[in-house]
Amino acid sequence: MGLFKKFINQTRKPEGLLGKIMVNGMNGGHAKLADWGMAHLNGIDPANIAELGCGGGRNTAELLKRYPKANITALDYSPVSVEKAKAFNKDMIAAGRCAVICGNVAELPFEDGAFDLATAFETVYFWPGLEHCFGEVCRILKPGGVFMICNESDGADEASLKFEKLIGGMKCYTVEEISAALTEAGFSVVRSDHYNGKPWITVIAEK
Repeated sequence: MGLFKKFINQTRKPEGLLGKIMVNGMNGGHAKLADWGMAHLNGIDPANIAELGCGGGRNTAELLKRYPKANITALDYSPVSVEKAKAFNKDMIAAGRCAVICGNVAELPFEDGAFDLATAFETVYFWPGLEHCFGEVCRILKPGGVFMICNESDGADEASLKFEKLIGGMKCYTVEEISAALTEAGFSVVRSDHYNGKPWITVIAEK
């Protein structure tokens, strides 16, 4: 495997030196996309938030700013990402508003109905079984809880589909596929938005 392919495969589960470089780039590289996604979170005031697939922790920090009364638990299955996210949010961790843990979305280590909001930025491409993992998210949300997915790919753009062939375990989903899996997982209200001029998508579901 060439160096380029080794590097882009770090998007799935960052490891080692290349993984650290990848995570550092994620915080800045996905910022505009993530902020656009968060702009869709209107009319809610969550007390407890689960940030799933937190990467380097930048979006966790932004959610903490957006919801100054909320507590956040950020989760990632890459120890490299967890280490970076902890460092990025060390002040909020010290203040007791944030925890960063290593875990798998296929078996979330949380009680039923523990959260008001769950977010997933640039991560569902790698989730092992969309309906099952979405079911786990539905389980940990309170009735009326919100789940937001924000992806750079709409499942049809050529650039992302090329990366899908190069990165092991990656699957770019369309809005229709995501919406169907959310409904099957138990979410009752699903709405979506598509960024004008880019293949970015935001999908929001309510339990």
